Amino acid sequence: MQASSKLKVAFAEGRQSLGLWQMIPGANVSRVLARTGVDWVLVDCEHGNLDGGRNPYGAMHDAVPAIAALGVSPIVRLPDMQAYMVKRALDSGAHGILVPLLRTAEEARQLVQAAKFPPWGRRGFGSPIAMERFNPVPTFTDYLQQANDALLTMVQIETREALDAVDEIAAVDGIDVLFIGPFDLGNNIGHPILNGVVDQELKDAIVKISAAAKKAGKKSGIFSTGGNQAKMFADQGFDMISVATDYTALEFVMKQELSAARGEAGPSRGGSY
Repeated sequence: MQASSKLKVAFAEGRQSLGLWQMIPGANVSRVLARTGVDWVLVDCEHGNLDGGRNPYGAMHDAVPAIAALGVSPIVRLPDMQAYMVKRALDSGAHGILVPLLRTAEEARQLVQAAKFPPWGRRGFGSPIAMERFNPVPTFTDYLQQANDALLTMVQIETREALDAVDEIAAVDGIDVLFIGPFDLGNNIGHPILNGVVDQELKDAIVKISAAAKKAGKKSGIFSTGGNQAKMFADQGFDMISVATDYTALEFVMKQELSAARGEAGPSRGGSY
């Protein structure tokens, strides 16, 4: 199973991994993003528009197989860290989960319990869907025996509490990635990103989190708003970097093309927020 996860393979090979962020529902959107050459596509069930209508998990269940079918790792960002949400995301076949707004090491330990099968954790076993998102498709037994090691459990460090406890969180067995959400992190430490300006205190916090991950032997990830900024974070040594979201990239490209049609200078995207 690990060999079927493009993101897991990138980590095992020690190379940096680039991904895209899906906020707009639809399997065709998922496929477009997965065809770009990335290692992973994150299905955003926290801030994205993936509510699924009457079925709150419908859009997630559309996106995950569409991404996996193209050999790319589907990662699901949960709306919250509740155990049933963890189970539903992993049962959809996600290769990993990202949990927002973590605050304490104890919450990290509880998350690991929800994400892992016994004897390590408390995850229930029964979905016939999850194994179909890997190629070759594992048997029920293979999935049960391999999932604990093959699936990625990732947490966002974006609160004051988590920043203060980052070394303890990084040390939690079963947490694979410390992922930085710069906007919420800035807001929560009293240094919000305003008009693209990143205060030194926020820059220092980002460095602290990256260093804590490295010290604990874990991977570090970060959200960026475009390719130039993603390259900057890659140069800083981050392991997992988002390059763009579908929503903002679509608007940016359409504005560029419209400006070209009018013979005007198009919008530019710099290296800062």
